[in-house]
Amino acid sequence: MYKELARGLIVSCQAAEGEVFHGLDLMRYMARAAESGGAVGIRALAEEIPSIKQVTDLPVIGLVKKKYSDSDVYITPTRREVDILLKTGCDVIALDATLRSRSQKETVEGLVSYIKSCAPDIRIMADCDCLESALAADSIGFDYVGTTMRGYTEKTQGINIPDYAFLKELRKSLRSAKLIAEGGIWEVSQLEKVLECDPYAVVIGTAITRPADITARFAKIITEKRG
Repeated sequence: MYKELARGLIVSCQAAEGEVFHGLDLMRYMARAAESGGAVGIRALAEEIPSIKQVTDLPVIGLVKKKYSDSDVYITPTRREVDILLKTGCDVIALDATLRSRSQKETVEGLVSYIKSCAPDIRIMADCDCLESALAADSIGFDYVGTTMRGYTEKTQGINIPDYAFLKELRKSLRSAKLIAEGGIWEVSQLEKVLECDPYAVVIGTAITRPADITARFAKIITEKRG
């Protein structure tokens, strides 16, 4: 039985390849800590979802990060990754829904149709970068539209995130999909401004679950101040 995402804070608990915690099965503890702090959901990599599901009843947004040589799309890019996620028990599947070409001639529309045919009750989240991709995702049946890829594609490179104007535009423009704000939220003041845009939920990852990045941020300030 798939669980619905509630309004509130979703914490991204990921330890991708190359990161300090990768392969140590520690994200379940991050997820437990997030739940005890009031999170309403978890966003996690496929390989970490089964152990996370053992320690929390929160709904989980699942994804697979996989790079192919013929595409820049790496978040659940093909049916192969969808099949992996369908076996994890995740409640929501996240897909890159930018307008970039996918590997193996896959399409966003095709993947959404495939997921709905395999698991009609599972929810689907679109990781978008611009208004055009967000509206396209809304029109083809995504349940959630996230700003995950804003600032991370060639089209949006250099844009400061969180992009409050973009969030406000999406909030007014989406017809059926629920808006999830994700990306660049480090400070409480930023979160407060994001909430003024009235998203359904907010995803925060690095600022909560990546100690190396948090440490580097503080260390940089000390270095800069001391010359």
